[in-house]
Amino acid sequence: MELSGRQEGVYVQCVEGGPREGAREGGPMVTFSRLHYSVRENRSPCRKEGPEKLILKDVSGIMRPGMNAIMGPTGSGKTSLLDVIAGRKDPAGLRSGCVMVDGKVVTSDLRLMSAYVVQDDILMGTLSVRENLLFSANLRLDPNTHSSSQKHSRVDAIIQDLGLKDCSHTKIGTEFLRGVSGGERKRCSIGMELITSPSLLFLDEPTTGLDSNTAGAIIVLLHRLSRQGKTIIFSIHQPRFSIFRQFDFLTLMHRGELVYTGHAQKALGYFTDLGFHCEPFNNPADFFLDITNGEARSTLEKTHTEDNNPLALRYKQSSLYQEVCDQLDHVTSGHNLQVKGQGQKAAYVTSFWYQMRVVCGRTVLNSLRNPQTSYAQMALNIFFALLVGLIYYQIPLTLPEALQNRIGAFFFLIINMVFGNLSAVELFINERALFIHENSSGYYRTSVYFLSKIIADLIPNRIIPIFVFSAIAYYMMGLKPAFTSFLLFALTMSLVSLSGVSLAFLVSASTSTFAMANILIALPFVFMMVFGGFLVNLNAMLSWLSWLQWISIFRYGLDAVTINEMTGLVFYSNNTILLGEMYLQLQGIDYSPWGFWRNQVALLGIMSVCMGLAYVQLRRVNRWK
Repeated sequence: MELSGRQEGVYVQCVEGGPREGAREGGPMVTFSRLHYSVRENRSPCRKEGPEKLILKDVSGIMRPGMNAIMGPTGSGKTSLLDVIAGRKDPAGLRSGCVMVDGKVVTSDLRLMSAYVVQDDILMGTLSVRENLLFSANLRLDPNTHSSSQKHSRVDAIIQDLGLKDCSHTKIGTEFLRGVSGGERKRCSIGMELITSPSLLFLDEPTTGLDSNTAGAIIVLLHRLSRQGKTIIFSIHQPRFSIFRQFDFLTLMHRGELVYTGHAQKALGYFTDLGFHCEPFNNPADFFLDITNGEARSTLEKTHTEDNNPLALRYKQSSLYQEVCDQLDHVTSGHNLQVKGQGQKAAYVTSFWYQMRVVCGRTVLNSLRNPQTSYAQMALNIFFALLVGLIYYQIPLTLPEALQNRIGAFFFLIINMVFGNLSAVELFINERALFIHENSSGYYRTSVYFLSKIIADLIPNRIIPIFVFSAIAYYMMGLKPAFTSFLLFALTMSLVSLSGVSLAFLVSASTSTFAMANILIALPFVFMMVFGGFLVNLNAMLSWLSWLQWISIFRYGLDAVTINEMTGLVFYSNNTILLGEMYLQLQGIDYSPWGFWRNQVALLGIMSVCMGLAYVQLRRVNRWK
């Protein structure tokens, strides 16, 4: 794709320098041919599918070893093109086309040689830079071929290469914890992907949100990586000149079509031949966007046509496009131009149990470093236990306060166990983007992530605090002193809490916003409370509503603790004696041993069903952009 000497002269005049030395050979060559990508929009409940919008229109090109920049105005399709090439787009939207790496159709095996850095730095904020990099190394390097010392050496080398030595032990940062700078976060994100030594690296808007100096440093880093035999492909919106001059190849897009692809140094010469003239000291990147936005006018009338995208039409009529097509014909000869391999998942290099150990370790560490989810949960349970214990301190056996206070205390306890778990709805929502990115990149299986969250959340944040809560409240209220009765009380409280947590897990896995999650979790909790047997007598309920009692966590929990406490107690008032069994019989509660354990089994059933559905919903999370 050579241009005339006059074209090169224009470039030299505008950018104060001639064409630079090309990228080193060694990285893979990526080719894409006749790509058509579309999405459905404006879906509504009244219509299953909205109109189809074409995002990429017959796009073909070649990405060579070195710095490959994809530029274009907002909505031009540059990010969509990057994601399609990287296999990050929903394959259902790919109508036709073929993506190849070194002449081979992309498969999950070929994707192991590539890495993808998302626009928003998705990192575990409570972990340090070194801990995040080591997490990636443990899960993405085969333990059979890489020892622990080798993984640490790889992490040390990346920290050194990326200039992260001074902040290697600094936390990434959260909304409650001050962490590293934006540039250090970006470099850490790149380092997470460099762990596998990929020869092909994709980046979505790597300079977004960074100041000019930090953005320049990131591009210099990428430029250095490209000189080490890597193919760097990235989308970028409007780089300054010092960044633009680092590009080896440029792909310019407008309205979903290509308007230029080739050497970045020769782009000005190409548009000069079309009648567009770059003013002295003007940034070429800004100049190209002015052209695509229609702010720069051509001096040649032939470029003014009735076509919707005259720049794309002119490019397809150029010798540049013809040369690209000739090369693509040679590469794709013998292959059917259909999208293949795009929907395959990345392979896992580590076993299920190895992933469980690593992911659980990170999840536990994250919980311990999040005071609002660990220490606060324990403190809250202790506070409510003391509050309940003081309100119902040493409940007597005299009527009527003996019955009224006990049943009121049990209802208050069940409400606290259920509604105290509303915080669990944020479990999957907070880390949704992190899970999607890591799962799509082959870090771990969905089942590993799900089980690790259950183990790390249920034990430290639900079960242990509940037993502490039960021990304080039970003996302060003066309930049955038998130790077995206390154990059954604590078991019931734990199952009630876990049932509420499991429903919160289901809602958390089914929605991506806190507002919708709060609505979805509050409604069933309120209905369960109404049909729990305390606010309304279940025997007097309308028959067509009575079935709701069978799905009420409140009902099973309240019946279980009432049976556990009332059985064997004798209440008195002057000359009146009331056995606890008589009260249970009046309420229509089966106080036999099977009657008690039936409530426990029901709570286990609710918990199991909700957990199973939560896992199904987590697997159904849309991982495509």
